[in-house]
Amino acid sequence: MKNFLFLTILALGVNFAQGQSGDSARIKISGYAEIYYSYDFNRPLSNDRPAFVYSHNRHNEVNANLAFVKAAYDDGIVHANLTLMTGTYANANLAAEPGVLKNIYEANIGLQVGSKVIVDAGILPSHIGFESAISKDCWTLTRSILADNSPYYESGVRVTYTPNKQWTLIGLALNGWQRIRRVNGNSTPALGTQIIFKPNDNITLNYSTFLGNDKPDSARQTRFFNNFYAIILLSDRFGLTAGFDFGAEKKPSAEKGTNTWYSPVLIARYKLADQWALAGRIEQYADKNGVIVANDFKMNGFSLNLDYAPRSNALFRIEGRWLKSQNNYFLEHSGAFGNHDFCISTSLAFSF
Repeated sequence: MKNFLFLTILALGVNFAQGQSGDSARIKISGYAEIYYSYDFNRPLSNDRPAFVYSHNRHNEVNANLAFVKAAYDDGIVHANLTLMTGTYANANLAAEPGVLKNIYEANIGLQVGSKVIVDAGILPSHIGFESAISKDCWTLTRSILADNSPYYESGVRVTYTPNKQWTLIGLALNGWQRIRRVNGNSTPALGTQIIFKPNDNITLNYSTFLGNDKPDSARQTRFFNNFYAIILLSDRFGLTAGFDFGAEKKPSAEKGTNTWYSPVLIARYKLADQWALAGRIEQYADKNGVIVANDFKMNGFSLNLDYAPRSNALFRIEGRWLKSQNNYFLEHSGAFGNHDFCISTSLAFSF
């Protein structure tokens, strides 16, 4: 209730500011809410989905995955965004952040420098991956293991250079790997890059990187992460998204070499009609040395979802998802751990 009141007060406050300034054309208020229900056939007693699932992560209850109110300002030179959120996504994915920082989806200010350069600073959406926390903008109801275990957000400075319509080049200085507040004892910023190539409206090619240490200086382990993806629209109705992540992190100082992890994913989406669409996903995630998830972690997954969009700003979805691992990671109702999981999820998302 406190979060709901906070968001309501924000919206009322910004609307008041609009009325007082007489500059309402430059300020836009928008919002989003996604309500979901998931039934995990392992029936975990805690109602928590597996620990590596951060979105739609509660079993057998109706809940909000993500709900937010956004205030955006843009006068052509200066722009700013403030988005406050609540939901199970915020609770799970920002668990490491202190206090009210858990309720910030984004808070940033940007400056247009000439016609080709933009500088942004603050809490920003991640430059890694093709899936965001906003389910309505993604082809599938749930997020891939790849997306749930790489940054959804970041904090720092971003410089975007767009030389022409085909290329976008981005450089970042960040507080860390999905961090608003830097890790205690860490004095070095992390770096990020992103290259986007769009030869036409039907093809998007992306390569993003992260380089940095996400631990205290005394336990420094440099991480280099690579994110590749391609989005190809083969027709007005059919599209493919292929992604591949590969990361390497230096082993603790007492050991030599690096620990690596990787994840391929393929998603196909077919539009059945104006209001209906099907999407299927095949994925794998391997983290032998437990850098991100757990030791000897190797997971294969398949999912299929059906979408119905009665309006452009409303979307109902149902998805079946099956995961199978080489080890026993899934808590069952009996208290034992098994090596597979099947879950059915539904959601209703609305934006304004």
